[in-house]
Amino acid sequence: MTKKKIKHIAVIDIGKTNAKLVLFNAESQQQVAVLSRANDVIDTAPYPHYDIDGLWQFMLDGLAELHAAHTIDGISITTHGATAALIAGDKLAMPILDYEFDGVEAEFADYDDLRPEFSETLSPKLPIGLNLAAQIYWQSRRFKDKFTDVTDILMYPQYWAWRLTGVKASEVTSLGTHTDLWSPDAGDFSSLVNGQNWRSFFPPVRKASDILDMIGNEIAQQTGLDKDTPVVCGIHDSNASLLPYLGAVTPPFSVISSGTWTIHMTVGGSTAGLDAARDSLANVDAYGRAVPTARFMGGREYQVLMGDENPEIGAEDLDYIIEHGVYVLPSFVAGVGAFPDSIGKWVGDENALNIKQRGAAVALYLALMSRQCLALAECGETLIVEGPLAKNTRYLSILSALSGKPVHGSQDATGTSVGASMLFETETAPLELSDAVKPYVNSQLNDYAAKWLSLID
Repeated sequence: MTKKKIKHIAVIDIGKTNAKLVLFNAESQQQVAVLSRANDVIDTAPYPHYDIDGLWQFMLDGLAELHAAHTIDGISITTHGATAALIAGDKLAMPILDYEFDGVEAEFADYDDLRPEFSETLSPKLPIGLNLAAQIYWQSRRFKDKFTDVTDILMYPQYWAWRLTGVKASEVTSLGTHTDLWSPDAGDFSSLVNGQNWRSFFPPVRKASDILDMIGNEIAQQTGLDKDTPVVCGIHDSNASLLPYLGAVTPPFSVISSGTWTIHMTVGGSTAGLDAARDSLANVDAYGRAVPTARFMGGREYQVLMGDENPEIGAEDLDYIIEHGVYVLPSFVAGVGAFPDSIGKWVGDENALNIKQRGAAVALYLALMSRQCLALAECGETLIVEGPLAKNTRYLSILSALSGKPVHGSQDATGTSVGASMLFETETAPLELSDAVKPYVNSQLNDYAAKWLSLID
């Protein structure tokens, strides 16, 4: 807790596609203002990396703008996973690597001999740089001289917290996100960390809600904020999505966090059904507990299939797709999701569809993929969807029909930001779920779903 009265909380929310600065009213948890920019990747030597300077300037400018308009009393941070900063003293030892860089795979043969068993980490083997330890191993092999300068490894939310406060920390939600670095059952670093002598690089583990420090004079001068503005340790974005519901919804329940990734997490669920070959894993929540999780790149696939189109879909459009046997099959992003080895394709006459019918086919596809993910992560008794998919009412209604469970769309499109704002222990309004959607009704839906599954290679 902090003695300072917290009225407005600024959340730095860095997603894989976009970075946002969101201001919340701490009491009502209502969004006051949002600023955003693209999360650009710089595709130059030594490897594709994030535009850290651009993001930092966006944060400073945004904090100044929001503070001038509303006053900021605290700062929280949430970011995407599979990302860490290698620090040499008080600066980056190397640029922060983009996890979609496939060059990391050049060291997979050696790395695979070192990575722990799934039973230890509940972290499946993933392509490109999605296993963070594989990135670090690649950097240690390809940039040996620079790696000898490394003094600290900071998970991505904690990197930004350090930039704001000068305090270095580690935190379990980012450590436990398919990194190969963490053992959820042991609540400690994995055998790989010890075997590679990396343990000393990781600062002490702090709670996501711990106030690391105040921003201090330099940041205060650059932004106009009070130098005593507190900054919390920060949290991985999917786990931030869980926070509003922990303690407020009776387990087991599932939260579907949507964005670039569509991530299905079941609080109170069993990890027994997880399949390392199907992009299912255990996340670690803010309290250190394993949360069975399965995911696919739903936002990226929607972009591939629909571009910028977002048509209003009617039940008649869904009926048309089912009646005419049009199917979208996974996967349009290779190597991830419940069907990582399948190649995405259309079955049926794709070219005969109008834009609404195409959108209906994609909504059916996304809901069918979510059903598969929920089967891996043990579907909860209540389903809550946050992020962009919460506004896709046809997706919600199909998912309700397929699962037989009540499905609630989050009333706030920035669910990760809301959760991150709750890291400040303020007096907040009680959580109220939106009304459950009405399930889509079509007597042929289950047959359509079974046929869809049978068509997947």
